[in-house]
Amino acid sequence: MNEYDSNRISDLMSSIDFTKVSEIESADCFIFNTCHIREKATQKVYSDIGKIKKILRGKNKKPIFVLAGCVAQAESSIVFEKSDFVDIVVGPQAYHTLPNLIKNYLEGQKKTFNTDLNVSEKFDSLEYYKNLSSKVSSFITIQEGCDKFCKFCVVPYTRGPEFSRHPDQIINEIKTLVNNGAREITLLGQNVSGYLHEKINLASLIKKISPIQDLKRIRFTTSHPNDFDEDLINIFRDEEKLMPQLHLPVQSGSNKILNLMNRKHTREFYLELIYKFKKVRKNMEFSSDFIVGYPGETEEDFKDTLDLVETVKFSNSFSFIYSQRPGTPAVDYQQIPKEIAKTRLEILQNKLFNLQMKFNESKINTKTKVLLENITKKGNQLFGRNEYMQAVFIEGTKSFPGTEAEVFINSCTKNNLFGTMINN
Repeated sequence: MNEYDSNRISDLMSSIDFTKVSEIESADCFIFNTCHIREKATQKVYSDIGKIKKILRGKNKKPIFVLAGCVAQAESSIVFEKSDFVDIVVGPQAYHTLPNLIKNYLEGQKKTFNTDLNVSEKFDSLEYYKNLSSKVSSFITIQEGCDKFCKFCVVPYTRGPEFSRHPDQIINEIKTLVNNGAREITLLGQNVSGYLHEKINLASLIKKISPIQDLKRIRFTTSHPNDFDEDLINIFRDEEKLMPQLHLPVQSGSNKILNLMNRKHTREFYLELIYKFKKVRKNMEFSSDFIVGYPGETEEDFKDTLDLVETVKFSNSFSFIYSQRPGTPAVDYQQIPKEIAKTRLEILQNKLFNLQMKFNESKINTKTKVLLENITKKGNQLFGRNEYMQAVFIEGTKSFPGTEAEVFINSCTKNNLFGTMINN
């Protein structure tokens, strides 16, 4: 979602005659679009501000510096106390005001911030700025915010309550992206499976998007297990353009920990959901998110997570040590020693990586359909992704971005597949 927001911020900046530059020293304005989901991401913001400041030391004119995104939302005017280098602070639901904020700053050189949570106004404003992205695989935000209030999560406080964009706005933007060359669209939301605009849910929206000419693939992320009704399960059976890979965060395999997290589902519910997907589309694969070392997690709870991983056999997953986030309920809970959490993370990641490797190895000596994206820096190699989002590197130099090619897979690593094109 931050990549999508950054692209839209770039579109906004072009409206006031700012263009991207590749060299730090030549920039008149810096915009950091930030993440607040884990402590390390927040710490990196101020570290990187310091690096920019050091590089530009001695420059005659100080550039405008904008801190945008979720760190800006969470810390608001406190940012100015932490860094005198920052001039403008703007939250993720207010970045559409950036052109005016920058104009006002240029006129008065006065530090300012906007952390309003008016997401409806944001998307209405963005209608007037064409999405200039020309990537073969493009993102589009269709939903923001979350009402689930998991006790570890900062999203409801930095992105606000759930909001679903008008379907017409989404379809118009997708058509623009497809005209720019996009052939795959990923629908984004903090809780994208909860999309609901009047009577249009996510399944209905996908049915409206699917007929768009030249659009070959549809994906969506990230979802909450509780939002999948029969319509949203069956859409994987009914729409061929919807890829058979779903990111479905579970966070823990222990019912006790899921309850402490306020996830509002059990491991049994989650496993039954996986079964339902497999029933409607046999070739479905799943990725997930895991938090280890959550307050209250015992060795038995951790073993439940390992057992769930072994049962589902995820094709790819992300795992992290629990990170305390200011303002969330779990921040006040008694914390598990870091060394224990680190050990558990290493065990979990080894299991997840082994499953990922096995999944990749299962593709060797098989054919897979790859959406070609570009030629790699090597110059004699093409890059694309198959229906399971696996990165595929293909021998060859003739690139046809946006076309699907049948590829025979010869070898793999943990993260990549390597093959030769069957049809050109």
